[in-house]
Parts: sequence; C-alpha cells; structure tokens
Amino acid sequence: MKVLLVEDDLRFARVLGTALRRAGYELTHVGTATEALAAAPADVVLLDLNLPDWDGLHVCRELRARSEVVIIVLSARSEESERIAGLRAGADDYLVKPFSFGELQARIEAVLRRARPRPAGVREIGTLRVDLDRHEAFVSDERLSLSRKEFQLLALLSGEPGTVQRRDRLMIEVWNTSWPGTSRTLDVHIARLRAKVEGSVHVEAIRGVGYRLVPVDGSGPGPAAPIGDEADEVLG
Repeated sequence: MKVLLVEDDLRFARVLGTALRRAGYELTHVGTATEALAAAPADVVLLDLNLPDWDGLHVCRELRARSEVVIIVLSARSEESERIAGLRAGADDYLVKPFSFGELQARIEAVLRRARPRPAGVREIGTLRVDLDRHEAFVSDERLSLSRKEFQLLALLSGEPGTVQRRDRLMIEVWNTSWPGTSRTLDVHIARLRAKVEGSVHVEAIRGVGYRLVPVDGSGPGPAAPIGDEADEVLG
C-alpha cells in the first residue's frame, strides 16, 4: 500500500516513516504543500497542517477535489473547531499529536475498510455461521441473541480467524474512539460475546494486545505473527 506522508518536521517524519516501512507500507515523504500536490498518486495521505508554504487545509481541499484518496490529518491542532475544519476540508479522519503508531495503523485500516468495503456474505468457522447481510449469527443453526456491538465485534474477529485483532482497532471500529475509558467497555462486550459463542469457537485474549477467534477443534489458522514494538510507540 502506498502512503504519502506530508510533514515538514524531519525528526517526526523519520520516526513515523520507519514505523510505516516496518509495517509493510510503501512510503513517500514530502515536506511542503507544493511537493504534496505534485506527488504521485497514493492510497493514503497522512497530512500535517502546519506546512511552510501553504496551510494543510488547502492541500486537503485540493487533493479531495482531484480524487477519493484516503486523507488522514495528523496535527497538533487539537481544538474542536480545527478538527471540524479538517473534516469539512475533505479529510476522512483527524488524529491529534501525540498518538501511538498502533492507533494510526488501526485508523488507516478502518478508513480503508469504509472506503473499500469487503463483499458481505456468510462466514463459517466451526459450527459458527456469521451472516453479514442479515446481521445475524448462528451456532449449529440456532440463532444467537447478539447486541449490535457484539455482532460488530464478531464480524471483525470472524473476518480473519486466528489473527489477533488489536484492542485499539476494535475500539476504533466499533466505538469510533481509542479513549482508554472504552477499554473496559470492550472487555465487557467481549466477555458477553465469548459466553454466547463458547462451544463453537473460542474468543482468546492475547494479554496486552487484543483478541482472536479460534475454532474449538483447533483446525483454524495458527497463531498470528508477533506484533512489533512500534505499535506502542508514541509519535508527536
């Protein structure tokens, strides 16, 4: 995936660029609005607003007028009015510095899923069946009574069985926030979901990282690859 980083702070760009490359992104870095508007097309633009030639909001509006590229603003401007201005200029998301790389990556993934939604359908893992079109789930043809949040969590976990889904990603996808206070809410919903699907699949907790879905017979995918330390690095 091609990422264009528009950032004039060279130290910040170097640290963030290293984390992005380690995560497998193809990175191009520019430091001015002029360079950003002349850069080759990318899948995602990470845009600082305090640029030396033009304000980043101008870049955001210009890029949005040209295409539907995903734009995530990365800015120290934390006031609500600034966030609103960024979103109205065409940004898909707005992340205030400082932030962790894990949260940034989760937001990139979330925005891309909204921009390029996967086909719906039915997923089957063991005796669990998740019907994405009807927003229903079944164990051995018995319909589960799930809340909207529980179903959203199950849909995320069932999309990649055996793969660890980070806590911050689950919170952003389901509650649209990574605020620490949401962490307890996530655990409560996971506990309720686990009780309802137990016997068909396990919802395994990976301490300090997240959760994954595994068939009870162990026939699903093996353990996910370790998540690098850069996921916890705070940038800003």
